[in-house]
Amino acid sequence: MQVTETHSEGLKREFKVVLPAQDLASRVEGQLAEMRSKAKINGFRPGKVPVAHLKRLYGRSIVAEVVQEAISEANRKIIEDNKLRLAGEPRLELEGGPDSLEKAFESKGDIEFKIALEILPKVELGTLDDIVVEKLVADVAEEEVDRIVSLLGEQNRVYEPKIDGAAAEKGDKVTIDFVGKMGDEAFEGGTGSGVDLILGSNSFIPGFEDQLIGLKVGDHKTVSVDFPADYGAKELAGKPANFGVEIKAIAAPGELKLDDEFAKNFGFEDFATMRSSVRSNIENDYNQASRAKWKRALLDSLDKRYSFELPQGLVEQEFQSIWNQIQAEQTRTGKTFADENTTEEAALVEYRGIAERRVRLGLVLAEIGEAAGVKVTEDEINRALMERVRQYPGQEQKVWEYFRSNPQALAQIQAPLFEDKVVDHVVSQAKVTERKVSKEELTAEDEDDAPGSKDAA
Repeated sequence: MQVTETHSEGLKREFKVVLPAQDLASRVEGQLAEMRSKAKINGFRPGKVPVAHLKRLYGRSIVAEVVQEAISEANRKIIEDNKLRLAGEPRLELEGGPDSLEKAFESKGDIEFKIALEILPKVELGTLDDIVVEKLVADVAEEEVDRIVSLLGEQNRVYEPKIDGAAAEKGDKVTIDFVGKMGDEAFEGGTGSGVDLILGSNSFIPGFEDQLIGLKVGDHKTVSVDFPADYGAKELAGKPANFGVEIKAIAAPGELKLDDEFAKNFGFEDFATMRSSVRSNIENDYNQASRAKWKRALLDSLDKRYSFELPQGLVEQEFQSIWNQIQAEQTRTGKTFADENTTEEAALVEYRGIAERRVRLGLVLAEIGEAAGVKVTEDEINRALMERVRQYPGQEQKVWEYFRSNPQALAQIQAPLFEDKVVDHVVSQAKVTERKVSKEELTAEDEDDAPGSKDAA
């Protein structure tokens, strides 16, 4: 077999591979000889089947198998001899098409094919100790603990049915049936039966709950509201609607005591222990919010620090993943690029830039992780997989087996674990400062927190 490099430009390489007819015939004869020793065919004694007969029966499949083996052998030879790191699967083009296989079967011609591939760029990391990371820190206020505890209390408050003829008041729980219409037509998602609603909770469309105050069990009322301009369903956003509502039941809130007995309902020893747990959960949320912000800033810093040619195959693959996500989101919400004050052409440029950023950062983090010896253990993968499995109650075994039998799917579990460990390694080398901020600044959402954003996975 002869392998010749025919093209080398940037990260692209092409090789011509020739499997001479004589070499091919030799390999095929070897396969037939091995088959002859094992073949059991009616009319022939074991090991006595004529080779010519076997070739008539299985020759073409053997040629195809030999060619596939030659391709695999050529790929290995190209990678090993040239010490290449591939950025994706090699692309194969058979010269002469099916006719060349037919000639090869008759031992009348060589097999020639072209292998095109992209390689990974060499990333010169340099030092990382000049990177500066600012971590935002917020104190947990007692008022925040009080708010969460009170919210838990409200969510678990006991309501008692009001006496016959009593009117609904703010704070009461009403049970309602309703049908929403635009004009005379009911709209999808606008119908409910036996729905509980706390008046004053602002759970429904603005203005809806206020119009139920003063009604009694059995009363009917048409509630007129306007959907908010930023409502999730585009066909309803900013439009007026009428809801035919019937009051089925009214219940008044019972007394709420935030004490040891209340805490025991949540499995805590006493109220003080419950507050301590709530505080710890808030601190954990703050730490996660802080990490998300400094991690993004760190990735921004790495993105600006490194510049090198990107494998376009990886960029295109990442872009298609992002673009499919954007299109699915538009289908779900009914929104268009115009609704986002942009055009499809501008969006294509923006999201391709995001794809390039992701590929670049992925290669940089992979290089840093390899240099630092970062590994994701089997236990870490299993724990993360268990978290994913728990999201599918009743299908745990099926989901577990799917990931375990699908390397590409399992890589989706492993990749973020590896990224976080590499990020932690980089931070351990960097200069870290802390800055006290308010809860509002810490938890404010960034503009990039959206489908297809820079660091969305």
